[in-house]
Amino acid sequence: MYFGGTDVGSLTAQAVVLQDGKIMGYRNIRVLPNPVDSAKKVMGELLRNLGLKQDDVIIFSTGYGREKLVEAGFAKEHVSEISCHGRGAYWLNPSVRTIIDIGGQDAKVIRIDGNGNLVNFVMNDKCAAGTGRFLEIQAKALGLSLDELGEMTFKAENPVAITARCSIYAETEVIHFLQRGTSREDIAAGVNRSMAERIYYLARRVGVEREATLTGGVAKNRGVRYELERILGVKFIDLGVDPQIVGALGAAIFAMEKFGEV
Repeated sequence: MYFGGTDVGSLTAQAVVLQDGKIMGYRNIRVLPNPVDSAKKVMGELLRNLGLKQDDVIIFSTGYGREKLVEAGFAKEHVSEISCHGRGAYWLNPSVRTIIDIGGQDAKVIRIDGNGNLVNFVMNDKCAAGTGRFLEIQAKALGLSLDELGEMTFKAENPVAITARCSIYAETEVIHFLQRGTSREDIAAGVNRSMAERIYYLARRVGVEREATLTGGVAKNRGVRYELERILGVKFIDLGVDPQIVGALGAAIFAMEKFGEV
């Protein structure tokens, strides 16, 4: 029996398929305007790659518009993003106790216990600061790709201090530094550090245990990851998969736990 999970975010959508407790495959795409269309596209592409049909898979949904996927008959049930990231990370590494998930338009810090159950969480979804959108705005101002932005941390000599709390004001600071002739490396490193500091202030509201991991698209930014480890005093556990699929994986695990044998 096959079990699938879809996670539709603000910028990307993921799909995962499990069989016999193993990841058979996953897919990651940019979202379409409609979350149902995004889920159908990402899961459809994955199923074609695996030689499967939708009827072969029990699908659970998470992320934006997850309820609509159930209403549309695409997903059997929906589960919250908090629960899915917690379950997905725990399934990959049962020693994990803290999950920091940074997506395109929100950030979450999740605490779980030794059984993978939710203990506490905090979420920032009211402002672009501390999310992937913040990095996109600053990268565009610097004329860099997101991958290039992350790597600049390791090329900088004197990272600048980005003090603005708002993404738009931070962009103004970035432009000001460029006009003064500050190197892009130093500005980009300052952006990554500023991002990490925003997550730190969020994380300390629930506390971060040493057994921590980083998920979501921003987890791929080596600069932010490095700065977060430095500020929090932890070494993030590598889950061994693309960090963007953890939410979709969690949804598939919930489907497997409810309708299959674990």
